Amino acid sequence: MISTQSFRKIKPIIFLVIIAPSFIWSYQLIVGNLGVNPIEKLMDSLGEMALRLIVLTLLISSLSEFKKFRFLIEIRRMIGLFAFFYVSCHFLTYIALDHFFDMNFIIKDIIKRPFITFGFISFVFLIPLAITSPKIILKKIGFKVWKKIHYLIYPAAVLSSVHFYMLVRANKTEPAIYIFLILLLLLYRLYFKIILPQLAR
Repeated sequence: MISTQSFRKIKPIIFLVIIAPSFIWSYQLIVGNLGVNPIEKLMDSLGEMALRLIVLTLLISSLSEFKKFRFLIEIRRMIGLFAFFYVSCHFLTYIALDHFFDMNFIIKDIIKRPFITFGFISFVFLIPLAITSPKIILKKIGFKVWKKIHYLIYPAAVLSSVHFYMLVRANKTEPAIYIFLILLLLLYRLYFKIILPQLAR
């Protein structure tokens, strides 16, 4: 069984592996190596990376409850913050590079197109999670309040996966897999954390 202390040593490597794609894609954008629609390609890559990290965060939360996988808790906060980082980059690319800060158009676009609405709401849900992620905030607000705030990751995950599903025009297999995994993890959480304790009373 991997100990938390030994796993902590490879944490910097995991950090570099996760952040590396953002630098690679930025470089490819600058040198013009992202295809015929580079901004759309960058935006899609950032969004997909964010969704993968959200799913990974949920998976880590579930696995870390088992003794054998307790060491994974060491990277959960980092993975969650990276998910927010990539979501923010995805949204900023949409605002700055795709629409040049035309806020009137952006607001209308968010309201008019459902898949953008879902993506935006998901982003809003993730903001409180990022704000309350530092340990000092956890101490100030208390674990119970912190826990309730961090349940927002589930609706955020569902909305972001639906956002991706609606965005993809051709093969929807990948977004469908994300939706399935998120719903599976959500059902697991509901059963073992809410339904089972109620039945045990």
